[in-house]
Formats: sequence, C-alpha cells, structure tokens
Amino acid sequence: MSEEAKNEWWEWLKAIIIAVLLAFLLRTFFFATSIVEGISMNPTLESGERVMFNKIIYYLEEPSYGEIVIIHRPVKSYVKRIIALPNDIVEVRDHKLYINGREQDESYLDKDSIQETTNYGPVKVPEDHYFVMGDNRSISKDSRNGLGFIEKSEIIGRSELVIYPFNEWGMTR
Repeated sequence: MSEEAKNEWWEWLKAIIIAVLLAFLLRTFFFATSIVEGISMNPTLESGERVMFNKIIYYLEEPSYGEIVIIHRPVKSYVKRIIALPNDIVEVRDHKLYINGREQDESYLDKDSIQETTNYGPVKVPEDHYFVMGDNRSISKDSRNGLGFIEKSEIIGRSELVIYPFNEWGMTR
C-alpha cells in the first residue's frame, strides 16, 4: 500500500473517531430522544412520536410556563407541560386555568380538552417544585392526580422538536 493510501485511510479513521466521539458527547450531555407513550399530551404530541429534548437547558436557565418537559421518575419518564412555577397558586375553575388568580390563555389545547378540565385547587406550588399537566386533561396523569408536584431535579430536559414520524417534524411548543 502506498504512503498516500495509508494517509487517506488514517484521515478517514480520524474523521470517524471524531464523529463518533462528538455524537456520544452530544447524546450524553446535550440532547437525547424520548418516545411519547400514550395520549396524555394530545393534541400537541401523539403516542409513538419521537421527540428530541435539550438536556443542558435547565443548567443554564429555569423552567418556564408552557414548556414541555421530560420528567424522570424511577419507574418511567413522563412528558408534560409546565403549568405553574414555585410558589404559584394553581386553580382550575369552570374549565379555566388560573395562576395566581389570573386566567391563563391555553391556546395549545383543543376545545374538548378545555371542556374536560375539571375543577381543582386552589393549591400552592412548594418551593423548588413545579406543577405540570398533560394537554389531554381528561386522562392525563399529572400534578393533579398521581405525579404530584415535580422537583426541579426530576426535570431532565425540555422537549424541542418532533423528529419522527417525519411528516410530524417540527417544534414542540
């Protein structure tokens, strides 16, 4: 094998090693994927969709209203929407969501989800905790009924985009 051929092989090998190492670092520390299971986030996210989530964002900033987050629990992970922040007062009355006494615009919900949102609260979100709900309010296991308040350490990332199926490709806001 000529010296030129050996150099070319070595350059390809270096490029492959760097690409694999970079992919490993990105997947481990910055981005990962999760598959949506169930219909608790309909109509925003549907069962079977694969979402990419940002794992580093909450080291840089705090979770905020309306963000779709991945919550890690020992048995399984959940995809939910942040409804209220620490020390907020949450109430659902007459199918309307109130945070600190102010009615919220929930344009991401469809009419059926709004009509099936039952009365709840008022409750105060504890310090260092968040209140989450699924977009399909009638069947969602969330802070109202099973998940309880979510500790910041349980939020492992923010959903950024749907990557599969390809015809659903797009941001998850």
